[in-house]
Amino acid sequence: MQRVPSRRAFLGAACVACGGAHLGFHATPVQAQQPPAPPAAAGAAAAARRRDWFPSRWGPQDEIGAANLLTPQKVLEAIRLAREGKTYRLGIVVDRNTPAFPPRSVAVTVMMPDQFGGAVVGESENRMSYCDDMVTGWFGVGTQIDGLAHLGIDGVFYNGNKAQDFVRTTGVTRLGIEKIPPFVTRAVLVDLARFRNRPRLDGGELVTADELRAAMQQQNVRVTPGDVVVLHTGWLSLIEQDPRRFGSEEPGIDAAGAEYLASLQPLAVGADTWGVEAVPFKNPKVIWQGHQVLLAQNGIYILENLDTRELVRDGVTEFLFVLGQPLYRGAVQGIINPVAIR
Repeated sequence: MQRVPSRRAFLGAACVACGGAHLGFHATPVQAQQPPAPPAAAGAAAAARRRDWFPSRWGPQDEIGAANLLTPQKVLEAIRLAREGKTYRLGIVVDRNTPAFPPRSVAVTVMMPDQFGGAVVGESENRMSYCDDMVTGWFGVGTQIDGLAHLGIDGVFYNGNKAQDFVRTTGVTRLGIEKIPPFVTRAVLVDLARFRNRPRLDGGELVTADELRAAMQQQNVRVTPGDVVVLHTGWLSLIEQDPRRFGSEEPGIDAAGAEYLASLQPLAVGADTWGVEAVPFKNPKVIWQGHQVLLAQNGIYILENLDTRELVRDGVTEFLFVLGQPLYRGAVQGIINPVAIR
């Protein structure tokens, strides 16, 4: 089975055939959800977009990308989707055995400081005892958000930020996840497994841009600017059944699919997979190109390992999405537990 290429190694390599959607969003959401343009015209437009992807439509100093679409009006519209008061936990439980992109792992260590052999704290007359915990590991484990400093093109990240100017071992000085505002917005779910009449897609199975469009039309899903788009493939069911297989391959989209989704102007794109894109890659020398399109070229966040199973069981395709991301200064990603409400 093919080993997943290291994103760290990739970031130092030159971009090969980088694809993407320009931050000016040439297509409106309505236009983008119509039948595709002829291949020649679409190819020419994509080539033009690749030549110019910064500065951002929100200005050369912007650090939050598509989060600029989270207006008060958008929040108020999204809140109206909570009609039943039912909540869904979209995060998964994380422990030392959670499969993750290599070499990532995370561990919790619990201690009772200075309380050896059942001793209590100091000379407390009320015999106070307490536990403390320490986390060691990586933030890119389990359900996670990829911030805009996570992945770039030839050392250049969202809005033209160059790695040598802002990436430090102590944390990034720009584009850190502490800059991201709370997500309170509308979300839509596209059930790709149902679209293909299967409980689960296969590892490496590609869902094309045309199939994304067709699935959305079939399921009456329409994306509006600032939405979160969630893709259900059924892949998360393997995390308990076959964790090794789960973490070594996955179904998903490619750069063209990412470009199509970017044209709809979402806040974020997420999936019930660990990397959103189809792995193994069709061309092993062109890797994580969908991440380049979404994060670097469009400032669109990526949400991975979303637990969509209960939403699918309940037939939910539209809901209120809430996320308050962790505020670790200078971090490029974070373990999260988003909540869906309907």
